[in-house]
Amino acid sequence: MSWAGLEDLFLSTSLASYLDKKLLVVLRDGRKLLGILRSFDQFANAVLEGACERVIVGDLYCDISLGLYVIRGENVVLIGELDLERDELPPHMVNVSPAEIRKALKAEREATDLKGSMRKRMEFLDLD
Repeated sequence: MSWAGLEDLFLSTSLASYLDKKLLVVLRDGRKLLGILRSFDQFANAVLEGACERVIVGDLYCDISLGLYVIRGENVVLIGELDLERDELPPHMVNVSPAEIRKALKAEREATDLKGSMRKRMEFLDLD
C-alpha cells in the first residue's frame, strides 16, 4: 500500500469514529465551530449538523447558530470530540447575546489597533 493510501486509511478511520458525535472544530482563521459530524471525505471536508460558531472575548462567549455547515478540510486545524457529560466552559464564562459579543469584539479590536499604533510610535526609542 502506498504512503498516500496509508494516509487515506488513517484519516478515514480516525474521522469515522467521530461520526454522529458532537465535535469542536478549530479553523485556520481561529474560528471555533461546534456541531454533530454527519459526513466527511478523504480530504477531511466535513459536514456539521446543528453547527454554531463559538465566539469568545475575555470572559464572554456567544454561540451563533449556523445550521448545516460544510467545512473544507484544508481549513481545519483541530477536531475534537466534546464530552457531553462535562460542562464545556469554565463556570466564570458568561453567555451573552450576539449583539453584545459583537460590541466586545469591536472593543477588543480597537484596543489591539491602539496598542499596535502606540508600539509603532515608540519604535524610535529602541528600548530593546
